Amino acid sequence: MIYQNYQVVADLSDPIRQFAAHARDISLTWFDGQRITPLQRMAAYYEQIALLGFTHVRPEFNIAPVMNATGVAVPVRESKVYSTPFCDLMCFKREDAVDLPKVLLVAPMSGHFATLLRGTVQTMVQDHEVYLTDWRNIRDIPMSEGVFGLDEYIEHIIWFMQHLGPNTHLMGVCQPTVACLAATAVMAEDRSDCQPASLTLMAGPIDTRVNPTQVNELAMTKPIEWFEQKLVGMVPLHFKGVGRRVYPGFMQLMAFLNMNLDRHRQSFKTLYEHRVNGEDEKADLIRDFYKEYFAIMDLSGPFYLETVKNVFQEHLLPKGLLTYKGRALNMKAIRKTFLLTVEGERDDICGMGQTLAAQDLCSLLPAYRKTHHLQAGVGHYGVFNGRRWEAQIYPVVRNMIRSAN
Repeated sequence: MIYQNYQVVADLSDPIRQFAAHARDISLTWFDGQRITPLQRMAAYYEQIALLGFTHVRPEFNIAPVMNATGVAVPVRESKVYSTPFCDLMCFKREDAVDLPKVLLVAPMSGHFATLLRGTVQTMVQDHEVYLTDWRNIRDIPMSEGVFGLDEYIEHIIWFMQHLGPNTHLMGVCQPTVACLAATAVMAEDRSDCQPASLTLMAGPIDTRVNPTQVNELAMTKPIEWFEQKLVGMVPLHFKGVGRRVYPGFMQLMAFLNMNLDRHRQSFKTLYEHRVNGEDEKADLIRDFYKEYFAIMDLSGPFYLETVKNVFQEHLLPKGLLTYKGRALNMKAIRKTFLLTVEGERDDICGMGQTLAAQDLCSLLPAYRKTHHLQAGVGHYGVFNGRRWEAQIYPVVRNMIRSAN
């Protein structure tokens, strides 16, 4: 019943937030747009009310033009190149691109839309054709399309790599690192021409026995039945996916918010202060982050429970026991793919060493094909977004891809 109750509250509060958004616009444009302090304060309050709510609609990617070698801004073309009932494969390519390396960027299916990787795409598209997994909200997919579990997740990566063809590079951020490594092992053992030229694993839970975080400890202190009973619900009647078992997006987001509640409170206070003081550029950065952060999607129940059990509780991948459609995964089959693992020093979701564990699992991969990068001073999101990602991590990723191309 928790999902149904949430939806009732959401349906009732949406008109209030919409009113607040409109009231803010009116207060900012009153008297020909001249700012008056009481109206500024009113607008700042209304903005907070309008922002404090969740949406289940994916925001636009809005990838900005990139600069070419002569300093001219080149637009980035966005297109959909492949689709399944569960995912659209999006392509981001600069209009003047010629023979740039192809990279399949696998987004997490963890409560947020693929637009969470907008900053990653914006940086990568300068030098690559970027293909991104745009996972659809599971609550909008009819049950007639079948179940989506960990096997189906891995299968989608294999399908997309086959669609993109040989010499494609694979990159997984956080949760999908496990599936990306598994897909690489399957394609390597099958001697597929489409096995990744390089594999970049960023801040992912390859072996959560190493430096366990609060997230890992929660998974170990509760039986899988607790997660199924407390966190998995049914999609309500008025959605296409009615009857599906899901881990609702609002519950995932609340869990993330509670991990850093004081920081989020301070962010909203700072947003208000910037807006009242007329520092709109700074305020807009905070507002845009939360508009993205509060855009949520549900997670397939079977996929979520399999991930908790297989990855976080039983550690099947590092133990050599993880299977794909009943087939044992053979990490030793990976012998040609260049491997890069990236971690953040201050990551409180994937502890240091958890992603690095992939290096040991690929035991027959030559040492010259393996690279590890530990980024000082960044947390989880800083690994793939922000100033240090652009200036210090991305050059390592780009150089490895160039070496493997």
